[in-house]
Amino acid sequence: FHGIISREQADEILAGVEGAYILRESQRQPGCYTLALRFGNQTLNYRLFYDGKHFVGEKRFESIHDLVTDGLITLYIETKASEYISKMTTNPIYEHIGYATLLREKVSRRLSRTKNESRKASVTSEENTPVEKITSLVRRAALTQNDNHFNYEKAHNFKVHTFRGPHWCEYCANFMWGLIAQGVRCSDCGLNVHKQCSKYVPNDCQPDLKRIKRVYCCDLTTLVKAHNTQRPMVVDSCIREIEARGLKSEGLYRVSGFTEHIEDVKMAFDRDGDKADISASIYPDINIIAGALKLYFRDLPIPVITYDTYSKFIEAAKISNPDERLEAIHEVLMLLPAAHYETLRYLMIHLKKVTLHEKDNFMNAENLGIVFGPTLMRPPEDSTLATLNDMRYQKLIVQILIENEDVLF
Repeated sequence: FHGIISREQADEILAGVEGAYILRESQRQPGCYTLALRFGNQTLNYRLFYDGKHFVGEKRFESIHDLVTDGLITLYIETKASEYISKMTTNPIYEHIGYATLLREKVSRRLSRTKNESRKASVTSEENTPVEKITSLVRRAALTQNDNHFNYEKAHNFKVHTFRGPHWCEYCANFMWGLIAQGVRCSDCGLNVHKQCSKYVPNDCQPDLKRIKRVYCCDLTTLVKAHNTQRPMVVDSCIREIEARGLKSEGLYRVSGFTEHIEDVKMAFDRDGDKADISASIYPDINIIAGALKLYFRDLPIPVITYDTYSKFIEAAKISNPDERLEAIHEVLMLLPAAHYETLRYLMIHLKKVTLHEKDNFMNAENLGIVFGPTLMRPPEDSTLATLNDMRYQKLIVQILIENEDVLF
């Protein structure tokens, strides 16, 4: 550290010594610090920051020396191989070898084990509504027309990663340089790529169950792809149990079960997945199972009715003409991700069954709308005022979905 000195003085100190660096305090802005680094026969000056770690860009370092080391590596690569780097993503190996091949092998192995189940569980409703009726481009792209109807599209969940030892990008097959944070890794499937290559990787993430630590609070599409199911197993298991022994239960979904027992069910699913035992012998009160299902929806990081479509649903609910409103809701439904659409469809079929037993359970579509509105949809911004203003529309949306599930889905 050389105190308050000018750029010219720093240049004199570093002259002729490639890779040398000093720290100085700015003359123009006292209290601000600059890293002066000699590279390529010139002195480069970088504004230096500290928040517990040192940084001049995105990467943070424990020491200035590590920061400079990483910087010199990056400067050298970018100077000597800039033309090569600019062409790295133009002829990727991704579709030919590496991750894509492993993905195809993994999927084909899984399909060979579950082929019979897959044929039985194509994306159809209990009334055998064919998947061909879903006409949107989003749906056609997401639901592949093969034995595995629920091979939904999913984007990779890339996060900056520091690799120990040499690593190569699984998209372009080139070396990932740098001392730390050399690239990004998908936390759901483990794909390793350059940050710049991550922009070109297709939305074909196939989550690895070893990386999915829990069932609740896990992204819906991530969970169903990891387990190779149409819908989250929580939804299937809970609805199956409720329809077997709870459709006539008074106040179903409105009456709360004991919170500690609902937490037990949550822990059972997180621990055992689809092997979780939620039978009457363990949980005789059906309200516990209903509560666990509602908790699953509330805990989703992205609601079943996604943040992206929330405002469109609210606007559709405000349309006064019933036919136009129904058409608008149908159009927005087509924008939902495939796994979200399928989960919502299945839930609405179930809730329609609940309303058929209204004489016993006293739960009509409006009552269920009050319960499930805030559970299935939340405003993107965490605003209490927005939530309060939208509650009647949230209720109305779910009510309409239940009453018209045979038309809308």
